[in-house]
Formats: sequence, C-alpha cells, structure tokens
Amino acid sequence: MASLRFILQYVTKPRTTGAILPSSKYLARKMVENINFDEAQCIVEYGPGTGVFTEKLLSKRNENTKILLIEMNEDFCKILKVKYENIQNLHIINDSAENTGKYLSEHGFLYADFIISGLPFASLPQEISENILAQTKKFLSPNGFFITFQYTLFKKKILTRFFEIAKIKHEMRNVPPAYVLTMKS
Repeated sequence: MASLRFILQYVTKPRTTGAILPSSKYLARKMVENINFDEAQCIVEYGPGTGVFTEKLLSKRNENTKILLIEMNEDFCKILKVKYENIQNLHIINDSAENTGKYLSEHGFLYADFIISGLPFASLPQEISENILAQTKKFLSPNGFFITFQYTLFKKKILTRFFEIAKIKHEMRNVPPAYVLTMKS
C-alpha cells in the first residue's frame, strides 16, 4: 500500500517526489550509520516521505533526542502524522526545508546535530536547492554531519559549494542504486 501511494505521488508530483519507490532498508541503514545517537540532541530529516529513514532514526535514537521531520508533500505528511501520532519528541512539519531555522528555533534549538535528507536535489529547481543547502549549513552544528543520498553524483558540485564531503558510499541494494554522501561544514 505504501509503495502504491509512493508511485502515485511520484507520478503526480515528480518535482517533490524523487523516486518511484520508497528507499530500501539497506539505504536507510547507510543513511544513519554515521549519526552519534548517544550524543545527538536534535536530528532533522528532510523529505521523510513514508518514513523509511525515520524508522531507523526512531529505533536508534536516545529517547530524549528530538527529531524534526520536514516534509513538503502534504499527502506524505498526513501518512506520517497517522503513523507516528503517539511518538514522543517527534515533530512532523509540513513545509519546505528552506525554513529549517524557524522550526529549530520553535523547538528550542540553535542548531541540529545531524541533518539527513531524502530530497531529490537533482529534480529540485537550483534556487530551491541552494536555499536549502544554505539553511542546512547555517543551522548544522559545527561538529554535525549533513547526510544525503543521490542516485548519481551529478549534483556533487553544488553540494561541495556548501560542504566538505567526508565519505561517499554506494548502496546497490536500492531501486535505483544510490550514493550516500556524509558531509561537514
């Protein structure tokens, strides 16, 4: 059922839904492996979709860690709100990641310790991508990491304008295969 919803969103909103299927559990595992869950006080997830990465974050986080999910797609937001309605310290926000600073402030944080992204930078307009990356850089803890995945390394140049790439890993067990980029300011 979640896959069918995902396909429908991809067909009707290809600019904000960058894949035809949700990410695999293998990609989710790689996306969170560089997060220090013992020390993270605030984790932000951009574009959680139906919650594949969110599940990994919730299973590994310290119960006091706040997680902010920022999802532009209203239909995915509704799914997430139903799925996670009783989870403590999890906040679902229907807005653009361009407004990350506003939501961190509302929840009492100057910075996020880690920001992970499922956003389709390859299909977003360049101005929006740059705004999101600028906000991410501005509101990422100096010791934190920005972790994103892309299906190609085509957008590596724009990412390195804002961040230094610490690691790139390739995950073949995803449709399509993806690169996980772990970056720091």
